[in-house]
Formats: sequence, structure tokens, C-alpha cells
Amino acid sequence: MKKTTHFGYQQVDANEKAGRVAEVFHSVASKYDVMNDFMSMGIHRLWKRYTIDISGVRPGHKVLDLAGGTGDLAKAFSKKVGATGEVVLSDINASMLSEGRSRMLDAGVANNMRFVQANAEALPFPDNTFNCVTMAFGLRNVTDKDAALRSIYRVLKPGGRLLVLEFSRPTNSLFRKIYDEYSFRVIPKVGEAVTGDRDSYQYLVESIRMHPDQDTLKGMMEEAGFDRSDYINLTNGVVAIHRGFKL
Repeated sequence: MKKTTHFGYQQVDANEKAGRVAEVFHSVASKYDVMNDFMSMGIHRLWKRYTIDISGVRPGHKVLDLAGGTGDLAKAFSKKVGATGEVVLSDINASMLSEGRSRMLDAGVANNMRFVQANAEALPFPDNTFNCVTMAFGLRNVTDKDAALRSIYRVLKPGGRLLVLEFSRPTNSLFRKIYDEYSFRVIPKVGEAVTGDRDSYQYLVESIRMHPDQDTLKGMMEEAGFDRSDYINLTNGVVAIHRGFKL
């Protein structure tokens, strides 16, 4: 019997999901940041800044930015780790990784950076490599989230931390209704206007609803071995930062 998973609200063969997600991000790569600004009204930049602020990253650290896309977090971490540290900007999608690499080179911050195309479920790095792993708005697109969390745990150094910034479940029921209306009625239309691709943004909206809520994801991190797992709700729970440590 074939194993299935969700692609937005559709049920698809689990082996097909990564390819379908890849098509979405190939389509939107060049306009990804512009659409993020439209969808979040620019607030995504504050969410990412807060993630960086609580990362504990210092000069000389090694940081892995998974699903790093166009490099917002990687750029900031490059400055934090300095010449003695290293940032690995990683994405499963070649178009997104290429876009991120170009932006980092243009910004002049690529000297202490590597670019690696990789699947979070099977990371191609040795055990105990990184002081910090971040994943912003990428975990919900992973087919096997449990495998990804175990893989991340393996590559973290003892004492290292994982930070997952992801859309989550708003905590206020009235706000949740307003958010749902905005998500389903506005975002796909804006996506069509800006990128010419309504379907990709319909998928992205649906993928948010299918992602585990705050407590479920916290439990998954604990199951993968993370210690002191917790989460911080931002903007009434529209997004949450999940945090866990490796002993």
C-alpha cells in the first residue's frame, strides 16, 4: 500500500510531495521576498529579527540555515559569526538556493558562507557539527517532519539549539477567523497579481493549515530528543518560534 501525505489539502503519494513543493518554489523564487512583504505587511522581517536575537549565535559559531531561501537569516548570521565562524545556507530547492547565493554575493557576505542543496530529512553533514540550526517557514513543506527533526538533532553539537520559525495557530478565535478570511480570499489573489501564480499561493495557505499546531510540534521535537523544548507565539500565534536544545 502506497504511503500518502498532504500537499495542501490534497492527499498525494508521499514520494511525490518533494517534487510538487519544488515546483511551487521554482515558480515563485524570484518574487519570494516581495510576496513575503505583501503577505505579512512586512512583519516577517521583525519575526526573523527576533529569531536571530534569541539564537545565542556568537563569533566563531557554525550555523546551519535550513530552507534558507533568499538568505535573510543567513545574511544576519554571517555578520554574527564573523571571520572565524561559518554559515551554511541550505535549501532543497535549486532555484531558491541560487537566488540566495546571488543575493549573498551581491551583499558581500559570502566569504564565511557555504551553499548546500540538501533535504532536511537526511542532512549531508557529520554528527555534532553546528552550534545552531534555524529553519524559517520551511518545516511545513517537509514530507517527513519527524525524520527532519531527528536529522537536525544529529548534526547539532551538544549544547546547540534548533529554532523553527513557522506559521502556526492563532490563539484568539476572532482573530483566527479574520486571519482565515485574509489568507484564503486575499493571498492567492495577490500571488496571482505579483507572480502570475495563484495556485502556488493557494498551496502555501493550505499548507499552513495542515502544519502541526504549537503543542503538537513541541511534542514532536521532544520525541526527536530535544531538551527544554518550548515555543514563543508572535502576532497572536500567526507564527511561533519553537526552540529546543541538544544535551
